[in-house]
Amino acid sequence: MRSIWNGAISFGLVSIPIKLVNATENHTISFRQIHTEDGGRIRYRKVCELEDREVSSAEIGKGWEDADGSIIPITEEDLSHLPIPTAKTIEIVAFVPAERIDPLQMDAAYYLQAGGAPAAKPYTLLREALKRSNKVAIAKYALRGRERLGMLRVVGDAIAMHGLLWPDEVRAPEGVAPDASVTVRDKELDLADALMDTLGEVDLDDLHDEYREAVEELVAAKAAGEEPPEAPAPPSGGKVLDLMAALESSVRAAKESRGEEPSKDKEAEVRSLPQRKQSSRATPKQTDTKKSTSAGTQPRKTTAKSTSATKKTTAKTAAKKTTAAKKTTAKQATAKKTTAKKATARKRTA
Repeated sequence: MRSIWNGAISFGLVSIPIKLVNATENHTISFRQIHTEDGGRIRYRKVCELEDREVSSAEIGKGWEDADGSIIPITEEDLSHLPIPTAKTIEIVAFVPAERIDPLQMDAAYYLQAGGAPAAKPYTLLREALKRSNKVAIAKYALRGRERLGMLRVVGDAIAMHGLLWPDEVRAPEGVAPDASVTVRDKELDLADALMDTLGEVDLDDLHDEYREAVEELVAAKAAGEEPPEAPAPPSGGKVLDLMAALESSVRAAKESRGEEPSKDKEAEVRSLPQRKQSSRATPKQTDTKKSTSAGTQPRKTTAKSTSATKKTTAKTAAKKTTAAKKTTAKQATAKKTTAKKATARKRTA
């Protein structure tokens, strides 16, 4: 790997010659600007505004624009002679637990490569000391025209350095969180925990940039004169407004994706409305079974008197039904006899 900076690590009286190499790669899809009418490339030219002509990279330097708009030239030699110890040195200023570092401060990542055989011993010493202490080193260094903050940690058998933002470069999260008062129930937290457990962990090596792959397929199809791949259909259905139902559906879907048996529980918990408390001094009308049932409440326990009254009413109703049935049977028998007599009279007449 090509080094982008040469210097040394310094902590106390120990100095370790190192080379700084990039630890990451950028695989982002990049596009060129073109003229839409003929496909010609759009390029930017570096032009001196005083001479109104294009200049080469060898003619371009640095300058500081003052408040009044005047330009103060700054050369590379000026920068190399800055009176700071970090111009060519990664100066370790402290060793702290890794959890002290806010991930919001994380910036670019680099590997620190030992600069030759003389660096092998002190490099290994620093690496093993970091391992045994379970700490990271906080350091200051200068790169690309500014002093920066860094964190050194062990990655495999190498020492890596993460660039850190200065504390005053991290914004406070004011106005980001919702200002409305929200209550989260234990049941909702339980479902969220279940969803987290169901999703489980993931091997980061299995994750990849699907957007970049889709763009590459699109470019390949257009270059071959083929139809570009179609986008998948959007998911059907509206938004789920019930948080409980959404959580339970998410848990069920996660289990199915992992090959587990889906839960047979309902999507959301259904609760009945609370009933009003009845007065202890209930009247006979309030204890009537039919009225209580029609009102949607549970019937009260009947007393011995109401039970006997109910039995008598039932017996009277049964007696009335029996009497009515007997009368109906007698009427039917009389009608049959009348019909038979009429039939006999017709036969004699004939």
